[in-house]
Amino acid sequence: MSVSIEALEETARRCRVEIVKMVYRAQAGHPGGSLSEIDLIAALYSTSLRVRADDPDWGDRDRFILSKGHASPGMYAILAEKGFISHDDLKSYRVLGGICQGHVDMKWCPGVDFSAGSLGMGLSFGMGCALAARLDGSERRAFVMLGDGEIQEGSIWEAAMAATHHELGNLKVILDRNRIQNDDFCEEQMRMFDIPAKWKAFGWNVKEIDGHNMKEIVEGIEFLDTSNDGPSILIAHTVKGKGVSFMEDNPSFHGAAPNDEQYALALQELGVVE
Repeated sequence: MSVSIEALEETARRCRVEIVKMVYRAQAGHPGGSLSEIDLIAALYSTSLRVRADDPDWGDRDRFILSKGHASPGMYAILAEKGFISHDDLKSYRVLGGICQGHVDMKWCPGVDFSAGSLGMGLSFGMGCALAARLDGSERRAFVMLGDGEIQEGSIWEAAMAATHHELGNLKVILDRNRIQNDDFCEEQMRMFDIPAKWKAFGWNVKEIDGHNMKEIVEGIEFLDTSNDGPSILIAHTVKGKGVSFMEDNPSFHGAAPNDEQYALALQELGVVE
């Protein structure tokens, strides 16, 4: 690995700052799931994902599908970090006509390969990308990030079954297991019991990690990179709102913006001096 753990952690910290700023400026959005996913996305883009900022439509690029597309601030933050868009573009988050729409949209934003909206669609889309790569004779992979509330959708399990049937070793899933969905804690809405066992029963290669331990994240991505005998999933145990004390493990910040006082505290906790 050419990038250090410390550098990855710093990239994620900078992205957290941008996430908070985007949601605060818009006074709308989804900070909780963006903060829980960002360590994983920052590591993926910095270590494994084969993409080109100067050629975002490169045909043989890996595809990254943010199925939990409401957590778009995390996606936009890393795209700005990697040069796909500018940091000024982040100011267009949830602005009419801006490239950073509330849900990620491939028609608006360079570097986005999936237009999100209804949950539960991304895994099927990723499976299609993986099948297309096989038909094209390409080595490109499809990485899909799912939310844990999202896997209550039946369409996820249809896609999981089909991916195993088609032996899609180039399909890689990261599950952001932050335990909170739109209305409350996931287990209060719909108990899912033993999630790793379910994926194993569907024939997937499975690994669990601490989704905020950068060393474990890097090892988890290496697991995805090297598990090519069938579809693979990295189950990352995360904290909703990670990095901002009053957002952590708080269902209220699934889709809410901080007020002025909370914003100042969040930036302070993230190491910003203004």
